Amino acid sequence: MSQINKLKIFNDPIYGFISIPNELIYDLIQHPYFQRLRRISQMGLSYLVYPGANHTRLHHALGCMHLMQKAVETLRFKGVAISNEEECALLIAILLHDIGHGPFSHAMEKSIVEDVNHEAISLLFMNQLNEEFDGKLSLAIQVFKGDYHRKFMLQLISSQLDMDRMDYLKRDSFYTGVAEGNVNSERLIQMMNVVDDVLVIEEKGIYSVEKFLLSRRLMYWQAYLHKTSLVAELILMKVLKRAKELTLKGVNLPCSEPLLYFMQNKITLENFDAEKLDLFSQLDDFDIISALKAWQRQDDFILSTLSKMIINRDLLKIKLSAEKIPMEESQSLKEEFANAHNITQLEAGYFIFRGKIKNQAYSKEAEPIRILKKDKTIEDVVEASDQLNLKSLSKLVTKYYICFPKQLI
Repeated sequence: MSQINKLKIFNDPIYGFISIPNELIYDLIQHPYFQRLRRISQMGLSYLVYPGANHTRLHHALGCMHLMQKAVETLRFKGVAISNEEECALLIAILLHDIGHGPFSHAMEKSIVEDVNHEAISLLFMNQLNEEFDGKLSLAIQVFKGDYHRKFMLQLISSQLDMDRMDYLKRDSFYTGVAEGNVNSERLIQMMNVVDDVLVIEEKGIYSVEKFLLSRRLMYWQAYLHKTSLVAELILMKVLKRAKELTLKGVNLPCSEPLLYFMQNKITLENFDAEKLDLFSQLDDFDIISALKAWQRQDDFILSTLSKMIINRDLLKIKLSAEKIPMEESQSLKEEFANAHNITQLEAGYFIFRGKIKNQAYSKEAEPIRILKKDKTIEDVVEASDQLNLKSLSKLVTKYYICFPKQLI
């Protein structure tokens, strides 16, 4: 294939045209591992709340790469030396940063692949691709792991103001219609600079940073932690947990071979070899949805009832509270439900459970967002801002929830 054929462009609803800068990146995008991201929703079950939220992780990865191109362009313009090899490494690292996400990622991580998070699987995929591409991803992996000596490069990929957050806030805001999440990523990138190998935002960009942090907080409450999205994800976790429990007891559940493998085996990072990676790469949202459709008709009351809830969007009731919900409240509901359906109280725990969610737009413990003042001094954004709301944005807010069937109201 001629080189010209590989320098394609995508039409993105957020940024307009996104260009593929070189052949290696084209080949990575074409790889089945990356194409799998077309079949993985960016926002999990949020489409049950926001019908437009059907965009995929592939959309997001390409958007992040586009923002990284803009960031490199801006920093070079300001005199920051970034070689072609470093630029390529940055683009590859951000393109592949989410490649390890499974279907409905967070539900999977807490039920089927219990001991392995998506960041670790992303790294396994990158190492595998590096072998296939004769070591051409080595620098990208070094940057991704934070082993490269130029610290600001990791900050562009993973920090409190990185390309990942800039794209997902803007993209998720667009597809959900939650206008509060719309951040001005172009201006934020234009305000970036590097001082002593550390990423900074010029002082005149401080209001854009404040808006970005506020948008992040609002998107968490209105979209990512929306109570209906939350309860749907919690039910999915319970479904997968129950399916795994039944499978390990020898019950034969209809589902795809890769999904069956992960339900039959205990997967840890230590035993996550090339064979398991290949099986994992065959998993996507369709495996889960088709399994739920089949499990609706299973004899097991718990599995079939919970599966129907997601398929028909007839979910458990969820109640949020600023105060911790007493154990007695869930206990009495469990007793009532267990008696009504002739199941044990332990089994009733699949339908009635408590928990908590946390939201913190800006963490003081993590690496700060640094503001470059006009007098060349550098300050944490919370100190540099004259807005009181930034102090409140760095406060950890905890909400408690209880989930239970609607007929118990």
